[in-house]
Amino acid sequence: MSAVLQDRLETGVEITKALPGQETILNAQALELLAGLHRRFEAERQALLAARAVRQAAFDAGALPDFRSDTAAIRAGDWTVAPTPAALRDRRVEITGPVDPKMVINALNSGANCFMADFEDSTSPTWANLIGGQQALRAAVRGTLEFTADNGKHYALKPESERAVLIVRPRGWHLDEKHVHVDGRRMSGALFDAALFLLHNASLLAGKDRGPYLYLPKLQSMEEAALWEQALSFIEAELGLPQGQVKVTVLIETLPAAFEMDEILHALKGRIVGLNCGRWDYLFSCIKTFRRRRDHVFPERGQVGMRRPFLRAYSELLIKTCHRRGAHAMGGMAAQIPVNGDPAANEAALDKVRADKLREVTAGHDGTWVAHPALIPLARDIFDARMRSPNQKHVLREDVEVTREDLIEPVAGTITRAGFENNVEVCVRYLAAWLDGNGCVPIHNLMEDAATAEIARAQLWQWLHFADEGGTPLCLDDGTPVDFVLLDRVLIGLPSRLARIPGMPGAGHVGEAIGLLDRLTHAGELADFLTLPAYERID
Repeated sequence: MSAVLQDRLETGVEITKALPGQETILNAQALELLAGLHRRFEAERQALLAARAVRQAAFDAGALPDFRSDTAAIRAGDWTVAPTPAALRDRRVEITGPVDPKMVINALNSGANCFMADFEDSTSPTWANLIGGQQALRAAVRGTLEFTADNGKHYALKPESERAVLIVRPRGWHLDEKHVHVDGRRMSGALFDAALFLLHNASLLAGKDRGPYLYLPKLQSMEEAALWEQALSFIEAELGLPQGQVKVTVLIETLPAAFEMDEILHALKGRIVGLNCGRWDYLFSCIKTFRRRRDHVFPERGQVGMRRPFLRAYSELLIKTCHRRGAHAMGGMAAQIPVNGDPAANEAALDKVRADKLREVTAGHDGTWVAHPALIPLARDIFDARMRSPNQKHVLREDVEVTREDLIEPVAGTITRAGFENNVEVCVRYLAAWLDGNGCVPIHNLMEDAATAEIARAQLWQWLHFADEGGTPLCLDDGTPVDFVLLDRVLIGLPSRLARIPGMPGAGHVGEAIGLLDRLTHAGELADFLTLPAYERID
């Protein structure tokens, strides 16, 4: 029996996959930390996930989200969060992306203020991607990360003073890590990602006044935020770090969380530095929350922009709440990417980004996200022209008054044939790439990740499962019924269309992706996340 296996048996941790060099990441200290986290917090994680299901069942039965009566004193109280560290005071442009070495190098070198290295929506959580991502970040923090592409091009980091500030996004509470079992049970993917990053990098980053910093995804309540507070305090104690050393930004990307912004800030007030408008996941959450309500059937994605009243209310409430509490109010993602070979289309895409970033800075956001390095100068110019200070926390937005009805206002619009077919294509192409290990995919000049694929998938389910009181299905704007006959027709024709796309990511998994989407859309219940069944199909 190897010493490593003996350690694993003694700690109660079983690692079911092996990669060369992974013992550097999963050393004895790491195994002890993972075991301790699982034993201390897994029961509470499962209880909170069960509470999500109870809440959704109430929504399905006709209840509506609302501000909590039991936390009114928190919302009314006069309190602020801990001071923002110097490295995070100016976050006007942040870039996001997966954790592969090339992306990490390019993002840190990109000229953005911050880089969110993403283990969640833009990373397919294969074991190779997760361990490789931890290895890449460990080397990046030490300044030694290099990468040579198949064509011989070499990538290396700029000096640290020229690099973006690193912020890491672990997976959400709902995701397991199936290759790590503690006492015979899978552990939390969120704690696996966060603990390993902090174990290997926290002290070094703290010594440079560069962290460690995390982005926390998909929270639905203050209790879920409190669980992060407890887990991070546990890790800090285990690693000998001062309490509150780990700073966090929370993404408000679920409808229930929009009603608990103050409460989430309060639960993390010793370490939180901001909230972020995670707009795409937020739209997905709105669809999922109202999946059983005919009066909340959403039109196609392209018709639901941030100027819609319910999204404007969400954005402005976030700004007002954050600035009142001394926190950053971060804007959302621009999913557009440069359109090569078509100047007119490229300029149209850039115009959309300009309008979106102008809206954000004018409203009072302190920074924004982009998905592609080419958009950084555009976003920076807009924020530089209108935000002369490092942030806009002095803009209190006392004019904003948001009610429950503002946040849940129904959205009028249509479903076009092109919109329906695009949702099907995005789902299939993204799932195919994800199953092949790629979690961030350019499709029709947009950078699609799990959040945008979830919108498409949830919309398809909602459209296909609604009929009027007489049993008549929804219709496209040309009168075609939105039914499974239409879906089958699109799915049957899709493989031949996709086969004509040269070098399409995940081409070998198209059939599997079609089968998975077909089952998800036919199911009587909307699956919580498409990544849950898909995860069982990857290594």
